[in-house]
Amino acid sequence: MAIMNFADVMASSIHDMKNSLWMVINTLESLDDVPGTELGRDQLCLLRQEAKRLNTNLIELLTLYKMENGRVSADVRESYLSEFFEERVLENEASARALGIALDWECDPDLHGFFDEGLVMGVVNSLIGNGLRYARSRLMLSGGEEDGFLAIRVEDDGEGFPEAMLDSGDAAGQGIEWLQGRTHLGIYFARMVAGLHSNKGLKGRIHIGNGGSLGGGSFTILLP
Repeated sequence: MAIMNFADVMASSIHDMKNSLWMVINTLESLDDVPGTELGRDQLCLLRQEAKRLNTNLIELLTLYKMENGRVSADVRESYLSEFFEERVLENEASARALGIALDWECDPDLHGFFDEGLVMGVVNSLIGNGLRYARSRLMLSGGEEDGFLAIRVEDDGEGFPEAMLDSGDAAGQGIEWLQGRTHLGIYFARMVAGLHSNKGLKGRIHIGNGGSLGGGSFTILLP
């Protein structure tokens, strides 16, 4: 299983973004046949979702480039998870509704932590965007405390992650793996963002699993 360097990530991600643009173009063309209908409104939501996904990928690539050149550090501030989750749901609920997916969040209203909200927001929005593609009917954001870490989790009720991804997705890897022709840019980005957070000898990491509260894929960002 080959490890990709940043240049490989860039090249393969461009291919992924091209596919998103193809989806945008085809959706625009199909809207000509359904003006003013409920179907048209749903297609517009899907169009916006693909455009947002493309924008997210571009932001991730730019941020990764800055990380590679030592120009990004975590701006750690106190944040309440309930407010953070509510904002993420509001940003993405129209797309979720168009896809027939219930997007919810749950955590202790007093749960808070110290992290770079802008960077973690980018990770969570990326996870939501990918989760909407694979969930059957539900996508859940949740948070908690685990062994000295703040756990931010995104779960779905889809088929779960491929076994090869489970073997490679935890903290140890520093590169990104080429699996079944997919770039996994979001995983690479999440790992890098988590790694920017450290406290009292602990360093942020990610964990990928299956099962969880909804029985599908479960992606956790662990921040010290």
